[in-house]
Amino acid sequence: MTRPLTGQEREAFLAEPRVAVISLPADDGRPPLAFPGWYAFLGGDRITHYTQRTEPRSRKLRLLREGSVLSLCVQREDPPYRYVTVEGTVLDENEAPTDEQRLAIIGRYLAEGEARAYLDDEIASGAAISLFTIRADRWTGFDFAEDGG
Repeated sequence: MTRPLTGQEREAFLAEPRVAVISLPADDGRPPLAFPGWYAFLGGDRITHYTQRTEPRSRKLRLLREGSVLSLCVQREDPPYRYVTVEGTVLDENEAPTDEQRLAIIGRYLAEGEARAYLDDEIASGAAISLFTIRADRWTGFDFAEDGG
């Protein structure tokens, strides 16, 4: 039987290095925009999303900067399935994160040496990075372990 995650289980799951899928509402008659991304769960009701600003006029950046509401989904892809969804609000953008702030997220996804090399490559290439702070307004999370997957 499927069961809801407890708050403690939800926080532990979000602390794992999983890729989130973020969905932003459309503002121009197009379907909602969905994209994968790195994130860090900061505890409480705060999540930080890491993104490169590769195209200054990108739809993604424009929608994130509008302080839009969004949905974020993190899932376990293999059985037993588990997921957390967040309905939230973009609170702010940090257009000049420190190396430490960047490494805190990169290091969730890459081993220490690889994370440093990744950051060094971003710096060398002049990649513009933003960290968006998201406030979780509503959580949903389920564990399908008792269903057999």
